[in-house]
Amino acid sequence: MEAFLISTGLVALAEMGDKTQLLALILALRFRKPWPIVAGILVATVVNHALAGAVGAWVTTVLGPVWLRWILGLSFLAMAVWMLIPDKIDDEGTDRAPRWGVFGTTVIAFFLAEMGDKTQIATVMLAAQYQAWAWVVAGTTLGMMLANAPVVWLGERMTRRIPIRLVHLVSAGIFVVLGLVVLFGWGA
Repeated sequence: MEAFLISTGLVALAEMGDKTQLLALILALRFRKPWPIVAGILVATVVNHALAGAVGAWVTTVLGPVWLRWILGLSFLAMAVWMLIPDKIDDEGTDRAPRWGVFGTTVIAFFLAEMGDKTQIATVMLAAQYQAWAWVVAGTTLGMMLANAPVVWLGERMTRRIPIRLVHLVSAGIFVVLGLVVLFGWGA
């Protein structure tokens, strides 16, 4: 259960102000159809994070515990630094109807936007850390939905009220703590 709760919280925080959250806002403002957008986010996230979690679980079979500890600890610290770098996304501004519909466009856009993203890399690291693939994937998926679904429904009103810089600082702090815990073996 720890893997689920930490995965949920970390990804929900890491997603604040992330490019995929900005993508959710752009899709919501452009298409104004929240249900297919939210469903598309869910499908894309489950597939993307399931693959990322599988990579994380596989890594534990290849690396010894000492190497794994150092790689994970340093990766968590790198994620803390990455959290402090704001994301941007370009709005292409096209007025054409989506080729694959709102749902299909959302699935494709979110899946591709998540490739190499903070939350995907965090999913790999968390799956390697906890060795609980299903709980990590469920947690990271819930975290993504907690961060993105409200943006789809509440749109721009919500983004003006959340101090994104503070959220990024808190997320970075959590990643630092996790990195130090892993590196120094506290709680193990």
